[in-house]
Amino acid sequence: MEETQRIEDILSRYDDNPQNSLAAMQDMQDEFGYVPREGLVAIAKHCHRSLGELFALSTFYKALSLKPKGRHVIKVCSGTTCHIRGGAMVRDGICRRLGIEPGETTPDGQFSLEEVHCVGACALAPVVIVDDVLYGRVTLEKLSRILDGCETEGEAT
Repeated sequence: MEETQRIEDILSRYDDNPQNSLAAMQDMQDEFGYVPREGLVAIAKHCHRSLGELFALSTFYKALSLKPKGRHVIKVCSGTTCHIRGGAMVRDGICRRLGIEPGETTPDGQFSLEEVHCVGACALAPVVIVDDVLYGRVTLEKLSRILDGCETEGEAT
């Protein structure tokens, strides 16, 4: 289905109340993996909001992204406990392996890396989340196996 039609289908679930704009953005995030510019424009028109208001909402909420993300989204916890227990070393290992920094996506679109402030799993520090699966007590060796698994999965599809 064409992107424009998918956007229209999402908006058809909502009346034109401006309060529905965040829910519509969340649905677009789920549908596309990000909120496309065309989607923001359509929501602004449908919900009688300015693009500036929607941009502010989309940059305030970490769950929303205005850029496409990789097939695999990796989140590295940088909270105090994870930091003390080697989270920065794990983050740096990911950066070296994938050739990207936090907030970036690999050129092939396979991986995005995000640094998050706390995931609430301090007992398992350092923590990495890949595609919503939490991995605890991550070492560089364990990280290598996790990333190998993602790459192997990509070859199978």
